[in-house]
Amino acid sequence: MALASHRAALRRNTSAELATRARRIAVAVFDVDGVMTDGRIYLGESGEEMKAFNVADGYGLRMLLQAGIEVAILSGRRARCVERRAAELGIRHVIQGAGDKLPAFRRLLDTLKLGAHEAAFMGDDIPDLPVLEACGFALTVPNAPARVRRSAQHVVTRRGGEGAVRDACELLLRLRARAAARGREG
Repeated sequence: MALASHRAALRRNTSAELATRARRIAVAVFDVDGVMTDGRIYLGESGEEMKAFNVADGYGLRMLLQAGIEVAILSGRRARCVERRAAELGIRHVIQGAGDKLPAFRRLLDTLKLGAHEAAFMGDDIPDLPVLEACGFALTVPNAPARVRRSAQHVVTRRGGEGAVRDACELLLRLRARAAARGREG
């Protein structure tokens, strides 16, 4: 069922339309649980929270930063390990504990002096819908609820924590390169 929804999303959004959206992106914002991780939360005996992050996803985020695209994290939960992972990757904008993500997203855009059309967002669940619907390029994972998949311009093929973020990063960079090449031709 997720694959059929993915194919429908691809048919709705032509490559040219996606390239146009990608060309405008100045910041890529990512949810954590279910996107950067598989959504599982490990709790240690002394109360510490642990999550597993995919190394390939981290490299994808660094590729965005090297290409001049700002990267931000926007999560409904708070976890020290998220701050640590962000610091390791050079991600300067980390928003945690955002019960309502849309106002937090708008504050981030105000800080960066950007419009919503200049932001990509990757989320995976119902609390992410307002941001997915407000941003310029909405991405999600194949195991997201149907409502979320329908709101996205693109559904990546891999699940959260298994390379989904890397897929999104490579897609954005590939589409931006395609749009730039088209701009040079025309």
